[in-house]
Amino acid sequence: MTDQSKRLGFQSDEHYLTQEEMLDIKHHKNTMRIGIPKERTENERRIPLVPEAVHLLTDNNIEVIIEEGAGKEARFDDKDFADAGAVIVSGKEEVFKAQTIMKITPPDDEEIELLQKGAAIFSTVMLQSRKREYFKTLMDKRVKAIAYEYIKDKSGRFPVLQSMSEIVGTTAVFIASEYLSDPHFGKGMMLGGFPGIKPAEVVIIGAGTVAEYAARTALGMGALVKVFDNSIYKLRDLQTKVNRRLFTSILQPKVLLKALKEADAVIAAKHSSTGRPACIISEEMVKQMKPGSVIVDISIDQGGCFETSKPTNHLRPVFVEHDVIHYAVPNVASRVPHTASYSLSNILTSLLLEINDAGGIEQYLKNDYAFCNGVYIFNGILTNRQIGEQFSLPFRQLELILAAFH
Repeated sequence: MTDQSKRLGFQSDEHYLTQEEMLDIKHHKNTMRIGIPKERTENERRIPLVPEAVHLLTDNNIEVIIEEGAGKEARFDDKDFADAGAVIVSGKEEVFKAQTIMKITPPDDEEIELLQKGAAIFSTVMLQSRKREYFKTLMDKRVKAIAYEYIKDKSGRFPVLQSMSEIVGTTAVFIASEYLSDPHFGKGMMLGGFPGIKPAEVVIIGAGTVAEYAARTALGMGALVKVFDNSIYKLRDLQTKVNRRLFTSILQPKVLLKALKEADAVIAAKHSSTGRPACIISEEMVKQMKPGSVIVDISIDQGGCFETSKPTNHLRPVFVEHDVIHYAVPNVASRVPHTASYSLSNILTSLLLEINDAGGIEQYLKNDYAFCNGVYIFNGILTNRQIGEQFSLPFRQLELILAAFH
């Protein structure tokens, strides 16, 4: 090799000998198969994935199988899903052959029977309406069960709950407005404020996300808003978020009763971490409300905040008690299924892509401990403390179970 070659940085001749070809080796991943059955519950109209999400998933080699008509109630045609790359099947039996099932309501007995051993089922859990036998049946199938309302993100928030709460809070005010002006039920009143006309008064019980978005919407429509909650921190936080001075108060009975007497609409958005909020408004207090006023009891999902509340449905959403209109549908988000489906799909799509990239749910759980919170059954083992204690079922921490896989 010449001195000039060395100065120019050339290597010696031995480095030009034929070398073995180095291949870019990728870890093998099984193709994910997702099944979406048609919802059969009267109150449910949403679908967990919209066509645009299906297109993105199928572009990433994820197979999506959808039962015929699954998106109809949310105003998505089978053709929309087929064009996005989904396989449309006529019966749910074919859907449940997939190892990952995604639906909205908890699976019923027939659907649980169709689940494959070791399959993953994503759905709500709706704890207040579950029985011990439900969890026992799921555990016997040795599946992985993930509840949307338990899923956490890395910031510690509950993304599905938050997105649905935002929609519910806004929708609750629209519902109140609709029934206030209803020619049959209401008193022909618009929910809002106009020059020379006294604004409608909206009382909100609770100061969480539902309450925040209800307050934003009511204020935007020109209503006078009063918010009640026992947490001063939450009341202060709500006021900061809406960036407005609001009438706020703790749940002091005399102050609350005075507000109820003056209210045109009351939105109960008090959430309990135990799933069972105390009844805050007695029947006697309801009797003193203005005739034709509207109650929207969002908390009916957990039993309701009003003594006079009883669950209704989307076909028969209201009843009148003591001349007060009661709206108590347990699933308000399903009233706007198209919008709610998009909101849910936005969260689930990125999650499914991450699970696929990780090589499956078990591998993903080892790397994302926040998501572990959403798992309440893992291969037949109950992993949720609240469920275990409420139904006297043995449970184990998921982290300890996963450690055995390392």
